[in-house]
Amino acid sequence: MHQSPRATYVELTQGKPFPPMSGRAAPDLAAAGFSESEWAVSGEAVSYGPVATPGDGRFELTEADSAPFATRVLVRRPEPDSFSGVVLVEWLNVSGGQDAAPDYTYLADEILRAGHAWVGVSAQFVAVEGGDAAVGLGGQTKGLRAQRPERYGELHHPGDAYAYDIVTQVGRYVRDTEGAGPLADLRARTVIAVGESQSAFALTSYVNGVHPRVGVFDAFLLHSRGAGYLPFDDRGRGSDIVAALGRGPAALREDVGAPVVVVQAEGDLIGRIASLPARQPDSEYVVTWEIAGQAHADLYQLGEFAQFVDCHGPVNSGQQVFVLRAALRHLVSWVAGGARPPAALPVEIDDDDGVIADDMGNGRGGVRTPVVEAPVEHLTGVPHPEAQPLCMLLGRTVELPEQVLRDRWPGEGQSGGEHPGREQYLVAYREATDRLIAEGFLLPEDREEILADARPERITW
Repeated sequence: MHQSPRATYVELTQGKPFPPMSGRAAPDLAAAGFSESEWAVSGEAVSYGPVATPGDGRFELTEADSAPFATRVLVRRPEPDSFSGVVLVEWLNVSGGQDAAPDYTYLADEILRAGHAWVGVSAQFVAVEGGDAAVGLGGQTKGLRAQRPERYGELHHPGDAYAYDIVTQVGRYVRDTEGAGPLADLRARTVIAVGESQSAFALTSYVNGVHPRVGVFDAFLLHSRGAGYLPFDDRGRGSDIVAALGRGPAALREDVGAPVVVVQAEGDLIGRIASLPARQPDSEYVVTWEIAGQAHADLYQLGEFAQFVDCHGPVNSGQQVFVLRAALRHLVSWVAGGARPPAALPVEIDDDDGVIADDMGNGRGGVRTPVVEAPVEHLTGVPHPEAQPLCMLLGRTVELPEQVLRDRWPGEGQSGGEHPGREQYLVAYREATDRLIAEGFLLPEDREEILADARPERITW
């Protein structure tokens, strides 16, 4: 297997840090016994020349040239005595024109309570050098170097063709720290690569072509991938994610040799992301969960930014956060020799590649979170037709007519309280929560948080 030269880590202490974008307040690391540090990682990265990129995912790559790089890694880690032995390496997402850590946002509570370490990698050109924002208001953005030159002025990125080996080198360091750098006194047992959206496109390329050559990661969590994948030839520039949307389709190779869990929102299957042509059945190494009623991104991810977004109504308020936490725990157990994650039915699709809706408008099939299984609103991954481009991945939460809700939750047979319809709804919501926990799609530790996310105010009778 290919072995790149060992990268060098230097802690960044000068100037003000520029953390990955997040609309949600981060959990208190110190209260959880975690610390955060930021490092420049530098070295020489190789690129690859694809011989073939077939639809079955068996990408045949050859090593091409190499180039020097210096990029940023952000590390959130526990003390050694509470370390689980698991390190997540997140390929930070640059679709907004700068780094974001969407999967850390979703997974933070599980990471902290489990004692995992997390390493966010500024893997792509745009993060360091700036460039086009694929999602958002458009235009050119500044990279880390320009945003905070006193802290990041020495960083430089040779282009996304080298991003794959940059991530490999970080993963290899995590596996064997040699007593130096940000994880010096931690000894990793399991190293998992994670990435959402554009980063999942990149990890699709990585799984299909790079991983068989280097074997650095023990497992992969791909969140909201499309049917396409990022290319291998972007030297001196960032990848064009819009072009990647039309590339493929490519399945994940079934001989990958490492557990892969894919979590897809209903909204990923059609529309902008359009992953449906690459849908594949579960196999020895690949398990897919599709979440009914869920948009690509949602209210949980937006956090306080939601108040500044006009999407002609509320954005999707689905519960993928809880499903993702469960998926991570299953993946950690699976790679350690435990049981495979439970199999999930796919979201039902009609002959015109549209989602088949139930009587409340929510998609049928898939992982059915409590807000879909016990519905008081219509959740969809499809944005309002008049919404601004920023909303294209945020879906909608649509209020249902009162009569529709009365038909679903009439309150008949309840105990005669002031709001029998509401009581009936809350009983069904609680039963759905407990059933999904028993099935493995939600975690028992999240039960109270999930129950608190019920929406009884929709029912006034």
